Amino acid sequence: MISKTAVDFPNAGWRFDNTYSRLPQQFHSRATPTPVRLPELVVFNHSLAEDMGLRSQVLESDAGAAVFSGNAIPQGAEPIAQAYAGHQFGHFTILGDGRAILLGEHLGPNKKRWDVQLKGAGRTAYSRRGDGRAALGPMLREYIISEAMHGLRIPTTRSLAVASTGESVFRGEDLPGAVLTRIAASHIRVGTFEYAAREQNAGALRELADYTIQRHCPEIAGGTNPYRSFLEEVIERQALLVAKWMLVGFIHGVMNTDNMALSGETIDYGPCAFMDTYDPATVFSSIDLNGRYAYANQPGITHWNLARLAEALLPLLDSDENTAVEIAKESLGIFPRIFQQHWLSGMRLKIGLFTEEEGDMALIESLLEWMHRSRSDYTNTLRLLDPEKVSTANPAWHVGWSARLGRQSQTPEEVRQQMRLHNPVVIPRNHKVEEALEAATSAGDYGLMHRLLAAVTNPFEEGVVQDGYREPSPNGSEGYQTFCGT
Repeated sequence: MISKTAVDFPNAGWRFDNTYSRLPQQFHSRATPTPVRLPELVVFNHSLAEDMGLRSQVLESDAGAAVFSGNAIPQGAEPIAQAYAGHQFGHFTILGDGRAILLGEHLGPNKKRWDVQLKGAGRTAYSRRGDGRAALGPMLREYIISEAMHGLRIPTTRSLAVASTGESVFRGEDLPGAVLTRIAASHIRVGTFEYAAREQNAGALRELADYTIQRHCPEIAGGTNPYRSFLEEVIERQALLVAKWMLVGFIHGVMNTDNMALSGETIDYGPCAFMDTYDPATVFSSIDLNGRYAYANQPGITHWNLARLAEALLPLLDSDENTAVEIAKESLGIFPRIFQQHWLSGMRLKIGLFTEEEGDMALIESLLEWMHRSRSDYTNTLRLLDPEKVSTANPAWHVGWSARLGRQSQTPEEVRQQMRLHNPVVIPRNHKVEEALEAATSAGDYGLMHRLLAAVTNPFEEGVVQDGYREPSPNGSEGYQTFCGT
């Protein structure tokens, strides 16, 4: 077994500069990945490695498998587990990285900072009764979906690698174990600030806020009230992010406050999935029994989560509590308008509108209502709209749409080009994801997964690669469930 001491990989390109570990001790604890028996690299993200300034030919070796499984620590890494809290389905809980270990922060080209985290790397101080491990299927699922989101131009954490461990984990049955290497702008969450506020240490809360501002929005640091500006920056980023989710039919599935990254990236691909048949009430998560995180509820839940962040920031917004509450309310009040602006702008692009008219919302809502009534496929319906081909299924709406297009100067071909840029050909269809995971976990066959990845990482292209991934399951998605994998 490879030594747990730091190992120098001079040709791999690692450049660690670990700033989060310099925050007060209450925000993290030292952690050591638990060694695994037989580490093997099963999938590696070449394009991401290149973006990070890493050398694939070195990291695809046995030495890379040792790092990505937690058996070896790269020189300069300082492994920690982060402490945080969270409202899980509305209930406050003290949490922390129970099965994830942050190796450190890698500086890539142009000094871009990337968190490098091992997910499934063993027990930490926050594991409670958990084993700190992860199963292969959920880790491959996160790899597939996060790369699909990147292809869809949605801010997201990404996956650099998945390494199998040669060991089993028990999740009601014995399953093959794995470790995923997650890359993020940071892992600072709404729940991180909730944790700081619960500690009732104003100095530590301020230090966390100042650190997060410097890391994610340094331009606001010198303002009159940088903490209000910070809150409003997070509100803006989350409004844009969730609007982008809604535009492609993505359902996160577990929008707890510990799963909302303040960087504005999508984080935690547990019980997530994409909607086939358009239905605002769609829920896939096996644990979301009351539909709290249903597709249509996602903007409202985002607003609720942001209110929890505002509560945590109250001591920094103003020394007078009543004034701080008023500032928080005013800032939170901008969310519905900003979200609707982003969503409506995105929907205009999807139906080929270059200009803005007052009746656009009604036109879009009419299309969505028809799709709901007729149980139409969300992705395919939008992709197949054509300004010069009247839909036999929905001719009345097409007449109104044609009239609206006629009041702008763009040609039908210009309209088509815009629509092709904003309506994907493929999404990671649930049945195709399950087929790929079943082949990989049961038979060690990664061919289906790689073909699926080739399609969903180029989702706007028409071509042979995308053929076979356009259609929803012939059996429908009724009753389909996803699981968190913990």
